[in-house]
Amino acid sequence: MSAEQLAELSDLFVVAAVLLYFFAMIGFAIELAFGRSRPDKAAAAERSELKQPVAVGAAGADAAPPADGPVDGAVATPEAKEPSSGALRAGKAALVLAWVGWAANLAAIVTRGMAVDRWPWGNMYEFVVAICFAAVTAFLGTQIRYNVRFLGAFVMVTAALGLGLAVKFFYTAAGPVVPALDSYWIAIHVSAAIISSGLFTLAGVAGVLYLVRGDGMSRLPSRADLERVAHRAIVFSFPLWTFAVIAGALWADRAWGRYWGWDPKEIWSFITWVAYAAYLHAKVTAGWRGRAATIVQLVAFACLMFNLIGVNVFISGLHSYADV
Repeated sequence: MSAEQLAELSDLFVVAAVLLYFFAMIGFAIELAFGRSRPDKAAAAERSELKQPVAVGAAGADAAPPADGPVDGAVATPEAKEPSSGALRAGKAALVLAWVGWAANLAAIVTRGMAVDRWPWGNMYEFVVAICFAAVTAFLGTQIRYNVRFLGAFVMVTAALGLGLAVKFFYTAAGPVVPALDSYWIAIHVSAAIISSGLFTLAGVAGVLYLVRGDGMSRLPSRADLERVAHRAIVFSFPLWTFAVIAGALWADRAWGRYWGWDPKEIWSFITWVAYAAYLHAKVTAGWRGRAATIVQLVAFACLMFNLIGVNVFISGLHSYADV
């Protein structure tokens, strides 16, 4: 196949991934809405915390550990209802669609790389397509070991919207990149940034759900489960982001003759690193948990999103992508 045909095939795979992610989102949403309700000991403990005295400390009310047993005054936990067989089938079908969408997303990246004969993340369009793939990979990879299908609807809508925005606003025709990006360092630095960004996105989704979850939203998992998913994702992704920042400095020295130049992308990459470091530091040393820790990690996620999207779109610099 010619380069033009491969590029067109890549575009078709992106469209297919958007549709598959969208229908997977519907299936996950059906399972979440009509499947087994999720009240459990953790949910009961969360409600009982509201009746406990507020602990004084660095994290405020969030610093108090959840109760392991019955607490006086706690609201009785209703029995979990049997799941709808239709809802379970919808969830399983959604998982299959998510995997097929993941394969289409991967095929889009591979065919794009074949069309341009380079690593396929040399502009904003290719970068966003790769991050959406990384976010879905993080979700599906986590699902293999842990049952996190409750995140499926939210991860799928994030990926579908991300790909849709990439096609609508960031699309760039397949072609060569500027000389500074034509380097093996793109496979090292940008790959690490993409993988860590996908994991940070999974953590961000879990963090948002933590904040919007109310006592009456029993279909969602407990806040403790959501916080655990977010924390594990950040623990895995933070070293990768650290490596990406260091590799970026090494690449900058090779391309521009200096490790650090106060470029907007460099500044916000470091701000993002500091924000996630603050989250991990607060968790380990100050014992922050719950809402306080979640807010810190969402602030860090906002820094990440501004670094990945806002800096490239609104601020010009040496790292500005082509045609954005």
